[in-house]
Amino acid sequence: MKFFLIGFGQAGGKVVDLFVEYDKRTGQNSIARSLAINTAKSDLMGLKNIPMEDRLLVGQSIVKGHGVGADNETGAKIATDEIYTIQSAIDKRGTHQVDGFLIVAGLGGGTGSGGAPVLARRLKTLYNEPVYGLGFLPAREEGGLYSLNAARSFMTLVKEVDNLFLFDNDLWKKEGETLEDAYNHMNDEIVRRFGVLISAGERTKRGDVGQLVVDASEIINTLKGGGISVIGYASEEVQSHSRGFLAKLFRRRKATINTLDATTRIMSLVRRAVMGRLTVQCDIRTAEKALVLMAGAPDELNKKGMDKAKVFVEDLIDGTEVRGGDYPIPGSKHVAVVVLLSGISDIPRIKELQRIAIEAQDNIEGLVAKSGKKYDELMDTDDSLKPLF
Repeated sequence: MKFFLIGFGQAGGKVVDLFVEYDKRTGQNSIARSLAINTAKSDLMGLKNIPMEDRLLVGQSIVKGHGVGADNETGAKIATDEIYTIQSAIDKRGTHQVDGFLIVAGLGGGTGSGGAPVLARRLKTLYNEPVYGLGFLPAREEGGLYSLNAARSFMTLVKEVDNLFLFDNDLWKKEGETLEDAYNHMNDEIVRRFGVLISAGERTKRGDVGQLVVDASEIINTLKGGGISVIGYASEEVQSHSRGFLAKLFRRRKATINTLDATTRIMSLVRRAVMGRLTVQCDIRTAEKALVLMAGAPDELNKKGMDKAKVFVEDLIDGTEVRGGDYPIPGSKHVAVVVLLSGISDIPRIKELQRIAIEAQDNIEGLVAKSGKKYDELMDTDDSLKPLF
């Protein structure tokens, strides 16, 4: 599936930058176009893989290239004011090979948090292709303001996109890790998961295509209906086989055993993917649809394993639409499984985020009122003094 990737804000730009590097390194050719949008010039200059001509600085008349300082209302205003500039940049790069748009943004900041919903609404008005969002929830230690931003951005963005993927930074941060180090490895994790998913159906450098092809329409249909999606992932290393004549002859005699081994491995990976750490923890039983994708060495992928995996996932979720397929990677030393769960309706982290956001909003409003009262008391002289003018 070929995406037009748009990184909005600092977090979004960094992740799209990694997507571009991953796509080039693996030869998956799943990124049709890419664009990084930001109000901070330094963030755009720090990108390594997105070409300079695909970096767009907005809001210069308001913030002078210094960012919006976690003010997502200003971020939304800038995106609204410059939506035609952004639209022109997208049109200039062309959309004729695009199967869908993916807007990537951190929901707790200012530029992406405010701008992503504005852009999503505009794209859905202009294009027939689906518009998806990938939003990052802030870690708890980032404070109430970022939770408030994320809660407001989330409730806006989920209504404007055709489907919203969530990634919970707090879930993936390791104990004792700095936020910078945490973001680096979390970005790698999301690119690894999404990289396998969006490469489905695309040819590799060698022109290989899966036997059980998952094309763009199957991904689109899995995400159709809106709502929230999460991704599960698991992988393991496989032993390389000898290429000698006797080894090949032996493998023919052991074909049934090899098939059983591959089937068992696939089922094990699927269980780990859905029962392990998802991009955001949720009740997977509430999923309406699912897609199972296995990737790796062609000899390690088989239809029997996929059929069993789909039945297993279908038994877990409320819905009955479970699609599946493979993505062969000749020479790979790993087998990976990605499980996309769509239409999730029970996400405890969202309820917690909303609670923290409401508390933060009440605290901010109370502080403003209290501060105003104290200032009035400070300046009150019972009209004994008069200002100069």
